[in-house]
Amino acid sequence: MTSLEELYTLYLQHPTVSTDTRQLPEGCMFFALRGTTFDGNKFALQALEAGAAYAVVDDPSIATQSDRLLLVPDVLQALQQLAHHHRKTLGLPVIAITGTNGKTTTKELTAAVLSEGYRLLYTEGNLNNHIGVPLTLLRLRSEHQLALIEMGASKPGDIAELCAIAEPDYGLITNIGEAHLEGFGSLEGVKKTKGELYDSVRSRGGILFVHADDPTLMEMSQGAEKIITYAEHVSALVEGEVCPQGEELFLHFRWIAPALPIPLQEVRTHLVGDYNLPNALAAIAIGLFFRLPVVQINEALSSYVPSNSRSQLILSPRGNRIIADAYNANPSSMQTAIHNFLRIPPMGSPRTLILGDMNELGQESDHAHLKLWDELQQYGTHQPLRVILCGPKWEAIRRGEGEVFPSVGELKGYLQEHPLTETLILIKGSNSIHLSELLPLL
Repeated sequence: MTSLEELYTLYLQHPTVSTDTRQLPEGCMFFALRGTTFDGNKFALQALEAGAAYAVVDDPSIATQSDRLLLVPDVLQALQQLAHHHRKTLGLPVIAITGTNGKTTTKELTAAVLSEGYRLLYTEGNLNNHIGVPLTLLRLRSEHQLALIEMGASKPGDIAELCAIAEPDYGLITNIGEAHLEGFGSLEGVKKTKGELYDSVRSRGGILFVHADDPTLMEMSQGAEKIITYAEHVSALVEGEVCPQGEELFLHFRWIAPALPIPLQEVRTHLVGDYNLPNALAAIAIGLFFRLPVVQINEALSSYVPSNSRSQLILSPRGNRIIADAYNANPSSMQTAIHNFLRIPPMGSPRTLILGDMNELGQESDHAHLKLWDELQQYGTHQPLRVILCGPKWEAIRRGEGEVFPSVGELKGYLQEHPLTETLILIKGSNSIHLSELLPLL
């Protein structure tokens, strides 16, 4: 067996790690992970032939086939232990962000702010699970000054597991809502699991950044050595408000930090949706704590342009204004996105909602979809609103009533024959429904 110390010595000589034989930088270390439908051990020799310096395996029958195959009891566990050891060895400050909605946007905004003054390593994309977090930590180098780690969860204990690997010094929970109920069982299960981040930071005497408008988060954060707050409706270190909306779609807000004191500031962003205000205020609070100048904080927030269908505005050749928010969907995020959409001045354009299934809701799935459908019916009585639904859950609930398509493929076919033009469109649904494939047709 290869010990952790031996593995770390080799990692320092070959500090690039891969778990995918399709992405093997020359001289990297390949970790042969197992999954429900694959066994990375079977590709270990192929990884060596493709340029990997070493491959870490947990199948003894394969380990004997090359002296560059490193046998460990469990490859995933070895990856996580290596990442933890590396994080502890470097000893750099780690900030962790989790939450039901907005964690990726908050992470991106915070990364934009902190990058103004620090050599920052932060989670790329949504590599926020039991594999992505250790892979991110193994990208840490001595020249970095801070690490910003996004943490996702789909079942109890997930955040505690990630905190044991990353040992964050600072923690932020964006909010707690109904998502992944299939794994958590209830909203209380979500609360307990997200709260594992507070527990971890609190146990090490770390600092929490807390959305003070949320009484649940304020209650959960009690007992921390230091709490830094941001809010829209109550007193906090950073206080903000949305500026009156004209014909613009983007979030435009004012903020102030009266205790520092910092005079009233004004920021125009490229984010669609007033619901992004707490995400921006969180980034400001973290930026101020790390002593970044106000001018640089504002510039970072103003310059950040979202991508990957997260509060993203797209102006199409067909004259459509598309709000693409199709990376994630649960009852709370869906409701928030729709409410914001209905507040946007239509500027003479018809409105169309394209909504996909909300997945991983377990026994609450039917109820959540029916409740949303009832709310959509009420919205339609106040203003013209076209609703297009996509996904097997919507099809089962609506039983063919209204504009319902069982798959994105069938909806694509419909849009090719009946194109939308000069329309204000919101696309929102779980990523697994693949609504982003509709964008070229809109």
